[in-house]
Amino acid sequence: MQTQPQRLAPLTVLLLVVPPLLWASNAVVGRLVRDMVSPLTLNFVRWVIAFALLLPLAAPVLRRNSPLWEHWKRYAVLGLLGIGLYNAFQYLALQTSTPINVTLVGSSLPLWMLATGALFFGARISAREIGGALLSMVGVLLVLSRGEWQQLLGLRLVPGDLYMILGTIAWAFYSWLLARTHEPKAVRQDWAAFLMSQLVFGVAWSGALAAGEWTLTPAHIDLGWPLIAAMLFIGIGPAVVAYRCWGTGVQRAGPQAASIFMNLTPLFAAVLSAAFLREPPHWYHGAAFLLIVGGIVVASRR
Repeated sequence: MQTQPQRLAPLTVLLLVVPPLLWASNAVVGRLVRDMVSPLTLNFVRWVIAFALLLPLAAPVLRRNSPLWEHWKRYAVLGLLGIGLYNAFQYLALQTSTPINVTLVGSSLPLWMLATGALFFGARISAREIGGALLSMVGVLLVLSRGEWQQLLGLRLVPGDLYMILGTIAWAFYSWLLARTHEPKAVRQDWAAFLMSQLVFGVAWSGALAAGEWTLTPAHIDLGWPLIAAMLFIGIGPAVVAYRCWGTGVQRAGPQAASIFMNLTPLFAAVLSAAFLREPPHWYHGAAFLLIVGGIVVASRR
């Protein structure tokens, strides 16, 4: 990571805009194919495709003498949280919730980052950060109540909302573990090797979840060109291209400036949902977005 981030040149902006667009597209595609394939199976196939694409670039990291195996427990946990659980919960959420709701609930990540950091990683939280987190939480509650505050008294969440909350918590733990690194620089500084180090375990975890889905539930997969095209897209775009662009963009702009671009995800999801799913956003989606972003701005100011 560069100590002096570069100015936001057009190429840097493009690199930071592409990942939110692809991650919003992932939510829309996951919603589109929810009747064609079971969610945990979709997650498994996605990462198998990503694994195959990365293998020519990162094969040396899998060799017996690779430094990966000295830290296999760490990468197994990262693969479970960031690849196995987070994406599985997201696809489960899209079975009953809209991409707009899913991405807005996912935008509450800073709130869960503060909570997990304070409770499990000994992080200190300032009053400003608490205020920003509460403001973001109001935005999340606005989404969950569908804009009717009286429903909070007898709030009945759809399963998708609960799954996305669990997925966001898993990603918060994943992010904290990423920040506390002890792996060799040869792995950390090579984006393909670093992602492959997680993928080799993440594919195993997602495969185990998919196997459980086929054993315990009426899982299904209706193979056809629409589903194949969707699987190739989410395996190439959101899983590989987005990670590559994001890593380079963060190196150029710095993590604080880059984090602002993540707030584009629900906006892209709203536009794509209206275009492809005929699920237009409602007033409370816009209000929730402003509250969530406002909370992040308040919490991050110095």
